[in-house]
Amino acid sequence: MKLKEVYEAVDALAPFALSREFKDRYGMYDNSGVLIDCGEEISGVLCSLDLSDAAVEEAKKAGANCIVTHHPAIWDGLKSLKEGPVLACAKAGISVISAHLNLDGAEGGIDECLMAGLGGRAAEKVMQPLSRGGYGRVYEVEPASFADFVLRARRVFRTDRTAAYGGGEVRKVASFCGAGLEGATLAFAAENGADTVVSSDGKHHLITEAAERGLHLLLLTHYASENYGFARFALKLKDALGAVTHFTDRRFL
Repeated sequence: MKLKEVYEAVDALAPFALSREFKDRYGMYDNSGVLIDCGEEISGVLCSLDLSDAAVEEAKKAGANCIVTHHPAIWDGLKSLKEGPVLACAKAGISVISAHLNLDGAEGGIDECLMAGLGGRAAEKVMQPLSRGGYGRVYEVEPASFADFVLRARRVFRTDRTAAYGGGEVRKVASFCGAGLEGATLAFAAENGADTVVSSDGKHHLITEAAERGLHLLLLTHYASENYGFARFALKLKDALGAVTHFTDRRFL
């Protein structure tokens, strides 16, 4: 199998054109695509949310010479190449493809999976719509106390590392995968009648702003908010390739 075939399989699930659309429409930066091409026939694929030393070692053990990540293995220009996972991949002949904003916003992508995991079925509105999919969703869920909503989220996303602020009943949620908590997202939530916001990486002034707006706030870890959807992408990629495909977090398989 050629690296091009892996790229095309990723592109079919999360079109790389969506990354360009994010940049053109919303002024966002991304570096998705083939980031390391070692020119070898692909013997196996490892899916990992991040390119890490541990992921490189697991790829070697699995006999996989291609790693597909969500977060870009190379974010911006490298001025030097030092010891670390990028150089380790190059030395070991491991190619890397990263699918970042395109996978966040794709239909069935990470942001949509976050909604599904929280109990939402269909978005009433998308904050940053794209030609296909988009980012940031508001939707209704089955009514529950905020405490029960938080406990369910911990079970679904396999984490006890959460920060929860608020109380009362949850009926309508606005969620944003990754580091999506911003003034604009809180405004989007409030303007569309959400009573609860779910995201990660919250700063103090945004937490206080959520409280001032009367919004419940659940902060997952960045990893938990995205790995749930990335695991589902990994399973789809495995089906598409019909080849040996591995995933670093087996709790979701």
